[in-house]
Amino acid sequence: MPDDNRDQAGRPSPDALLEKARAESRGRLKIFLGAAPGVGKTYEMLVSGHAKMADGLDVVIGVVETHGRKETEALLAGFEIVPRVEIAYRGQSLEEMDLDAILARKPDLVLVDELAHTNAEGSRHPKRYLDVKELLDRGIDVYSTLNIQHVESLNDVVSQITRIRVRETVPDSVIDMADDIEIIDLTPDDLIKRLHDGKVYVAKTAERALTNYFTPGNLTALRELALRKTAQRVDDQLLTHMQAHAISGPWAAGERVLVSIDEHPRSASLVRYASRMASRLRGPWAAVYIETNRSINLSETQRDTIAATLRLAEQLGGEAITIPGREVTEELVRHATANNVTHIVIGAPKKPTWREGWWNRSTTDELIRRAGDISVHVISGNEKDTASQRGVKAAPSAPTLNFRAYILSTAYVAVALAVGVVLDQVLDVRNLALVFLMAVLTSAVIHGLRPALYTCIVSALSFNFFFLPPRYTLTISDPESVLALFFFLGVAVIASNLTATVQRQAVAARQRARTTEDLYLFSKKLAGTGTLDDVLWATAFQIASMLKVRVVLLLPEDNSIAVKAGYPPDDTLDDADIAAARWAWEHNHAAGRGADTLPGAKRLYVPLRTGRTAVGVIGLDSDRRDGPLLTPEQQRLLDALADQAALAIERVQLVADVDRAKLAAEADRLRSALLTSISHDLKTPLAAILGASGTLRDYFDSMPAEDRTELLSTVVDESERLNRFIANLLDMTKIESGAMEPNYALHYAGDIAGTALRRAAKILDHHRTEMTIAADLPMVRVDPVLFEQVLFNLLDNAAKYAPEGSVIRIEGWADADNVVVQVSDEGPGIPPADLTRVFDTFYRVRKGDQVRAGTGLGLSICRGFIEAMGGTITAGNRTDRSGAVFTIRLPKPNDIPKLDELK
Repeated sequence: MPDDNRDQAGRPSPDALLEKARAESRGRLKIFLGAAPGVGKTYEMLVSGHAKMADGLDVVIGVVETHGRKETEALLAGFEIVPRVEIAYRGQSLEEMDLDAILARKPDLVLVDELAHTNAEGSRHPKRYLDVKELLDRGIDVYSTLNIQHVESLNDVVSQITRIRVRETVPDSVIDMADDIEIIDLTPDDLIKRLHDGKVYVAKTAERALTNYFTPGNLTALRELALRKTAQRVDDQLLTHMQAHAISGPWAAGERVLVSIDEHPRSASLVRYASRMASRLRGPWAAVYIETNRSINLSETQRDTIAATLRLAEQLGGEAITIPGREVTEELVRHATANNVTHIVIGAPKKPTWREGWWNRSTTDELIRRAGDISVHVISGNEKDTASQRGVKAAPSAPTLNFRAYILSTAYVAVALAVGVVLDQVLDVRNLALVFLMAVLTSAVIHGLRPALYTCIVSALSFNFFFLPPRYTLTISDPESVLALFFFLGVAVIASNLTATVQRQAVAARQRARTTEDLYLFSKKLAGTGTLDDVLWATAFQIASMLKVRVVLLLPEDNSIAVKAGYPPDDTLDDADIAAARWAWEHNHAAGRGADTLPGAKRLYVPLRTGRTAVGVIGLDSDRRDGPLLTPEQQRLLDALADQAALAIERVQLVADVDRAKLAAEADRLRSALLTSISHDLKTPLAAILGASGTLRDYFDSMPAEDRTELLSTVVDESERLNRFIANLLDMTKIESGAMEPNYALHYAGDIAGTALRRAAKILDHHRTEMTIAADLPMVRVDPVLFEQVLFNLLDNAAKYAPEGSVIRIEGWADADNVVVQVSDEGPGIPPADLTRVFDTFYRVRKGDQVRAGTGLGLSICRGFIEAMGGTITAGNRTDRSGAVFTIRLPKPNDIPKLDELK
């Protein structure tokens, strides 16, 4: 952040000292940053931890993931490892870092792997970097690891390079918070060799990684990102160190470019030159305008030029800075040295050579003389290469002639005259001039320069007429009186000018503070809005209230543009206005009333622009029916409001685009899964039915009775399988469309479970089944058909995965609030990575060749049916042996009738 200590030259920056104090009051964070998995971040962190232990520090491991790498596992020896805490999540147990145990242990240093990790639901913090932040706040040092693809600001860049969107990210503020960053670097060839050697992933995973992610091009790009991010952080630390120790720059460890702009049209070409230079040097840059006393006297056109040039700098990726000061060269050099600027770009002087001398050097010459080690680039610039203009005529400013000010100024002179008449008896006549000088200063402070000059003239005439001999005439007989009157008039003019200048600066400062506060509140309001309608209504109201106009907001819709919001809300547009708004949107330029294009429209239409494109149009109107709408100052304010609104609209639209992309991707996934399922699960039974029935037709007479019976059984079995598949599709369609309406009634779970077992008897023919449901189990309010289908699907799923001859159990019991029904098997169980996904539509756990294929719909239907009946279903693994277990919880009804009532 640029630092500007104009009044404390040679002293440390307060902001830098405050940042240093904050860092000393908390623990130190060191991040081992890598370009990709497998470069050795965890290994290097453990090596550094051993070195700290050798230095006598108390070091513990909070969490370290070795990923089965033997050389990394060997380094765990000698460390105290804080046991992880187990967190129950959807029927499974997940292990996370025990933050409370580490805080209670209070080590000097804790090693925390995978900074971007997302904690299990139910943890104190949703992300691991928040755990690290709490450790730092408690004064505990932390070593952690991070891959460059997990940095939030680089997420889109990494996705573009690798075609893989990383979901787990950390804010850039975490990088900025780090006291040390150590880059763990490997060349792409060395990393690929590690993959081939099996030191990163197992063989199959490594083969996929080499094809999709770990390509030489990807690794080279990621490596450059990691090196650049580290260099940027080191550069920020260097600047903070220089500011905290009051070290004048530049230290040319990195390149920084600063361009000085003014009211001349050539400033735009200077900004473009600075942008190209910063791009070549690969360094940050900024455009700075020094606001001096003469800035108050600038015309509105010149003010527009400055504002447009600063906007151009922001659009080109630079920082726009305005610094109030006394003298341009002094402020430029002070700002450059305070922020370690290495290059300053400035325009060539415009004054003729004969007008310059040691007493009247140009800003450029003074800068070259004072710049010291900073390189100064003097550019002639191009007067025609200006920043883009609005193309909108400005309304005339309010008339500046204020008769009340002149009347009051006359009154001040009258009061001074009366006081002078009283004091004339005791004071020398020359001293009475001070009384009139007080009237001049009063007029300058209250009313400004012109009334003050008027007061000067009236005071001089009054002083001459009433007090200088011969009195009551405008002639002066005494040469000393002539000299006194001359100096009085000169002092009065100078004093009034200085006082009026201060008064104008104060008025401008108050106006700027008021506008800044309104813009800040507007940006804060936009940041808190989450929907497009809220952004539009907030924008319309803010513009209408600050500019005193009527506002409509139009956004693209179906290859056209339509009104989305307005203030007041009852505004309508005629054909001419719609045409002007559409032209403004298509050409990204103002149109309509007061503009160069379509000036006959009722309203002025200004595009809402971002760095990418126009996202909408603002329409403005007022009660004044002719002429331009906005003064130049109001146009600049509109630019600021429109920029903020455009960014907020783009942010909301980008979020909507991401959501639509997710839905489209999910739809594509479901479509692909459905086609795969149909191609296999529909074709397989049909092929079996066609084969069996064709054989029966062709060889029925010559076929033994046993073979005919077997083929007929195949036709029936495959027909039932096909019927179940179609029924599952219909049930899933009902669930996803919201058309599921359970027919509730009180039922005994044991009866429904028995029905499901009888229905699944053929499927369970090669398994043993056991049912343990207490006879006094409370009844549950369910739809018996749906509940039976849930149990049938669970039994069918168990039969697919459990080996023949194993036991499939149905158990039921009641706890404090629920009736629990559990189906378990003795199969291989569910992989931990699949526990949270087994209920997803069309998701199928990988299985061996001997396991019957499934559609991926059964468990999804189970969850849909159970949740429709107000219950929950979870998947887990048995703790006593291998096998999966599915647990259904249904709430106990409160209105179970008593036995006497049933009788």
